Amino acid sequence: MDIVCSKEELNLFKRIGEVAELLGVSCYVVGGFVRDKVLGRPTKDVDIVCTGDGIALAQAVSETFAHKPQVNFFKTFGTAHFRLNGLDVEFVGARKESYVPESRKPEVAPGTIEDDQLRRDFTINALAVSLNEQDFGKLIDPFNGIRDLEQKIIRTPLGPDITFSDDPLRMMRAIRFATQLDFVIEPDVFEAIRRNKERIRIISQERITDELNKIMAAKKPSVGLDLLFRSGLLKEFFPQLCDLSGVEIIEGKGHKDNFYHTLQVIDNTAAKSENIWLRWAALLHDIGKPATKKFDEGHGWTFHGHETVGERMTPKIFRQLKLPMNEHMKYVAKLVALHLRPISLTKEDITDSAMRRLLFDAGEEIDDLMILCESDITSKNRVKVKRYLENFEIVKQRLKEVEESDKIRNWQPPISGDEIMQIFNLTPSREVGVLKTAIREAILDGVIPNNYEAAYELLVEKAKELNLKTPNP
Repeated sequence: MDIVCSKEELNLFKRIGEVAELLGVSCYVVGGFVRDKVLGRPTKDVDIVCTGDGIALAQAVSETFAHKPQVNFFKTFGTAHFRLNGLDVEFVGARKESYVPESRKPEVAPGTIEDDQLRRDFTINALAVSLNEQDFGKLIDPFNGIRDLEQKIIRTPLGPDITFSDDPLRMMRAIRFATQLDFVIEPDVFEAIRRNKERIRIISQERITDELNKIMAAKKPSVGLDLLFRSGLLKEFFPQLCDLSGVEIIEGKGHKDNFYHTLQVIDNTAAKSENIWLRWAALLHDIGKPATKKFDEGHGWTFHGHETVGERMTPKIFRQLKLPMNEHMKYVAKLVALHLRPISLTKEDITDSAMRRLLFDAGEEIDDLMILCESDITSKNRVKVKRYLENFEIVKQRLKEVEESDKIRNWQPPISGDEIMQIFNLTPSREVGVLKTAIREAILDGVIPNNYEAAYELLVEKAKELNLKTPNP
């Protein structure tokens, strides 16, 4: 085999070929596994195509192992799957497909390996390697996929309009592969995406978002997000992000293009963290700017309160994109709400109180918030960026010092609401909230130390102001 495989992979392929020979069918390893092996990328997903019953082949192969891997099969799709030695191996019969305009679900009929390659999305995914005894290891490349891998080009086997109209999700996949592999989409193919962009509406949002998340997880997400924007696809399913684009000038004063600023922030964040939800916070950190944009005569453009608007928009966007409405959404909304706080501390005299409040409000997310805020420092003016970064380092150091001395991160006041109710024989009420807040604010402002005795003294004093009875002994 011309493609370099591990000993385990080679043994598996030979075994599959031998079983296929006994069943009287031809079989091939196809698609992404072949592509990634040529590129030298790690891969664990193996797709096997046979000219016959893929489920029967999978079951027969499984039977040849002493510890038979469990075969999961899906009769509706004619596919079967098992895991072996860390590999996910999927079997399917070769097929040809035909589509109707209203659906991405094709009519499927048995076919040859040539038919199967013809139905694939891109030339780089239409590569196949024979597992048959007579030509084991032979590369079958009818559309010059190897050449396109060498030239780093995304191209379709059929005319791109046919490919994308048949299955519009392929437009997202083209952009995703270009982003992940650092390839270029052939100009005719990109123009076909533009022409067919509205076809994406027949695809479920879950499938679209799955591709979007793969773009967000790439080394440089801005590549794919820019392609989505320029192709018009992004506006079809995420118009709020497109609203960030453009520059308006009044009285000779313009604001920066917040869309491309956002892309830079995502790349900066991606360089520091693989956390997909931190990258989503970077994507949404300025999402509230279009709604808050105002021109102030003599001053320029302002976006006051965009962090609060962005926090409110986050759950709506997550629901729209079918992203998880759980702690991940809350995490992103929290970082969007707080993303200006550390930057603002670089512009004023830094008090311990301000540091304690930031640590208290951010809690466990403080480190991620600092990554986001540092990533948000973008400018073509290198001197300005250098000054901001130097000030930001001062803030980071002060946060570290305050955290070490006061232990405020995820801090809870030394006297709880339940204890306040017990001390004063109270039920849940406004007074309990007032007393809790007084203790918390006094500690955060440095008025009293963070210990029980000081908190209790303040509690008694504030209770008298509320005309509460003397506390229980």
